[in-house]
Amino acid sequence: MPEHSDVTAGQLLLAEYQSVKDEQKARIGFRDNLLYVTLAVVAAVIAAAAQAKQASMLLALPPVCVVLGWTYLVNDEKISAIGRYVRGDLGPRLARLAGEDTAFRWETFHRGDARRVSRKAAQLVVDLLAFCVVPLSALAVYWAGGDVTRGLLVISVAEALVVVGLAVQVVAYALPFRGTDDPA
Repeated sequence: MPEHSDVTAGQLLLAEYQSVKDEQKARIGFRDNLLYVTLAVVAAVIAAAAQAKQASMLLALPPVCVVLGWTYLVNDEKISAIGRYVRGDLGPRLARLAGEDTAFRWETFHRGDARRVSRKAAQLVVDLLAFCVVPLSALAVYWAGGDVTRGLLVISVAEALVVVGLAVQVVAYALPFRGTDDPA
């Protein structure tokens, strides 16, 4: 015979909800700060390269932007995954337990406004500018500077390919038909 527990299924689901929402909130703060960090790093590298009159210093931007951009992208995907989990799994289980049609209505309500698509498109542009266009521009400045050595040319071309790969991932994650029933 099972022992009686003071914890109900509803309490467990609400505790899980609070836990995943806390994780989501922390990831949102971390993700959003990555844009500011990227801007600061870009400004610092550009200032240092201009002061030293060394365009080759701009080659530091692609790897930094790719690492920060990938970290941003991974956190953004986890934020979206938490939302999908709450809307598609946790919420319905709690609603059934409570005898309600839905739970956590805000999780779906706020996604239905008329400007959501334009905000998502604008965010895609911002992400591409910060993490991809800026480092590709730095590479173009380096290449146009005329003081391109063979070794650094090879490195810079490899950097360009990695940045383009990141751009493809940024766009793929932003597309609403990326293999889920719920556009993030």
